[in-house]
Amino acid sequence: MSGTITPITMPKFGLAMTEGKLASWSLPVGKEVKAGDELADIETSKITNGYESPAAGILRRQVAPEGEMLPVGALIGVLADADVSDAEIDAFIQNFNDNFSSGETEDKNSDATARKIVDVGDLKISVQESGNRETGSSVLLIHGFGGDVSNWMLTQSALASSHHVIAFDLPGHGESTKQVGDGTPTGFAKTVEDLIKALDLSEAHVVGHSLGGAIALELAKSAPNLVKSLTLIAPAGLGQDINMNFINGFIDADRRKTLEPVLQYLVHDKSLISRQMVEGIIRYKRLDGVVSGLKTIASANFPDGKQAVSLRSVLETFDKPVQILWGEQDEILSIKDADGLPAAITVTRFPETGHMPQLEQAAAVNTKISQFIE
Repeated sequence: MSGTITPITMPKFGLAMTEGKLASWSLPVGKEVKAGDELADIETSKITNGYESPAAGILRRQVAPEGEMLPVGALIGVLADADVSDAEIDAFIQNFNDNFSSGETEDKNSDATARKIVDVGDLKISVQESGNRETGSSVLLIHGFGGDVSNWMLTQSALASSHHVIAFDLPGHGESTKQVGDGTPTGFAKTVEDLIKALDLSEAHVVGHSLGGAIALELAKSAPNLVKSLTLIAPAGLGQDINMNFINGFIDADRRKTLEPVLQYLVHDKSLISRQMVEGIIRYKRLDGVVSGLKTIASANFPDGKQAVSLRSVLETFDKPVQILWGEQDEILSIKDADGLPAAITVTRFPETGHMPQLEQAAAVNTKISQFIE
């Protein structure tokens, strides 16, 4: 920020993101905006996402035209108060561009992001770490059924600016071993406990999504000393209902035209399900052991079309901070499962949002997590 001038720069939506396309501006020049108002749509190779304003002001310049591909951190627009002259804005833009570096050299020399395989018993777990464990508390991200570390692409990079953040692929998912054991939250929680110890962490703030929420609850039950706080995003384990059209469809669909409508259950804004996302999951499902592992997990967790395990009692006995984030239009797990919980638990409901608030409401979810763990 320079006085009353705020630069709007190409955001970093994922740890691997180095550039993005300004797909479209959402607001015209001269429009007064508040922090959190959507300014533009940014397109990457994996996703198109709305870019929310980091501050309040007037959109004085659209520096980047629609359709332009720019490196992360490049200037795309300028916010400024009405009393800032055009000459001052011109000078600001000139100075910014003269001194701009994409940061690629710095990234290469830093330990901000690392992907590695960690041996956990006889399992090989793919782990993606970011941030500095020496200066920030540790945050552990647990994805859900059929997911992987990419489910946190808009979460991990945002939290890593001030925390040590660990995302990983559960057994049977992503790049981890395809053995899933008995497929229960209890079994997975034991693996997570062993992973935390293998990473030499004394404790972590645990964030779990969907089935990952049930795993986080099991971890809080079996190893509460390792869990500093719980953030549960649309968690399983708090009710009985489950959309088996999603579960069975995810397992059975083997081509884009059958899988795409299944994945659309995940979000309220169906346009977020990209062709690349669908094709990536199809490739993953073709790996040896994937489908059989998913069937084991589904059978263990959702027999007869209902959730098998109730973990509501954990929330009554766990004595550390807990918050729940849920989309009001969740089509996979019902938001009514967040009703009737202990008064000490903060529940945030996001309107016009489906089963993946960390995707559809990324900025708000990141803020909620950051404020909560701090």
